[in-house]
Amino acid sequence: MTAHGPAPDTATAPAAATRILVTGGAGFIGSHHVRGLLGPEGPGDVSVTVLDALTYAGNLANLDAVREHPAFRFVHGDICDEPLVAHLVAEHDQVVHFAAESHVDRSIASAAEFVRTNVEGTRTLLDAALRSGLETFVHVSTDEVYGSVDEGFTPETAPLRPSSPYAASKAAADLLALSYHRTHGLDVRVTRCSNNYGPYHHPEKIIPLFVTRLLEGRRVPLYGDGLNVRDWLHVDDHVRALELVRTKGAPGEVYNIGGGTQLTNRELTERLLAATGTGWELVERVADRKGHDLRYAVDDGKIRRTLGHRTRTGFDAGLAATVAWYRENRDWWEPLV
Repeated sequence: MTAHGPAPDTATAPAAATRILVTGGAGFIGSHHVRGLLGPEGPGDVSVTVLDALTYAGNLANLDAVREHPAFRFVHGDICDEPLVAHLVAEHDQVVHFAAESHVDRSIASAAEFVRTNVEGTRTLLDAALRSGLETFVHVSTDEVYGSVDEGFTPETAPLRPSSPYAASKAAADLLALSYHRTHGLDVRVTRCSNNYGPYHHPEKIIPLFVTRLLEGRRVPLYGDGLNVRDWLHVDDHVRALELVRTKGAPGEVYNIGGGTQLTNRELTERLLAATGTGWELVERVADRKGHDLRYAVDDGKIRRTLGHRTRTGFDAGLAATVAWYRENRDWWEPLV
């Protein structure tokens, strides 16, 4: 068929939007990323497809703010479904891969689903990316792959020493993703973040678990002596860092993303009690978790030096806003507890 009319002005024609497939985009961090991509401060030149299996941790309500956006599409599906994944990846330019089983206690009770989703699911996505000629694959991981850190801070070059089945499955996925870069030249970029917090976090994790229980006057469990140390990163700072990696990161590189606030679980509990107006009488000491890492602490100097990342949300302000969100959004979390 012959086209009629004037030829397009290629010098002024807008560039095509980057097509991004976000796996696990109905979960806590993934949905924040999607809302940021399509929100008023987003890049404006993207379209987003979310692929999510909607397990217990996935919630379509997390995407309500963008469900009617013309550049948004949702697909209910499993990242281990090879025909579906192959079809979707072939339609996109980039993948940001959040989808994972992530609860340590659940992995200790049964590791099978963690290996299936975190390792085999990642392999399925990587193979589809390789076949389709995907531009960029951002693999979102965790500081838990490094294992416990007695002192100092862990750089990206440190050996991986995961303790839990969850962390081991993520470490395996990291190495698999990086092998596709080294063997096949696939543009893979890996991020390893510290503990996230913020709104829309499923109440199985420590901050939303404590906040939701304390708001109801219920007891909360504190593992062991409460001296395990975690670094806390607001989810908004995390997704800003991910955008820097997606848009400016280098193929084959690993980027640590830290929050800069290290607290023992006892110190965190004190802050949560104060924020909810409750006291230590609601804290119940419980047996420590098996293989419980004492301390995580990443060196995030690389992403700061090379990509200019800076955290914006101070922990005190971020925690206060998070507690206020759970106080004001009972209709979101009450069905989940």
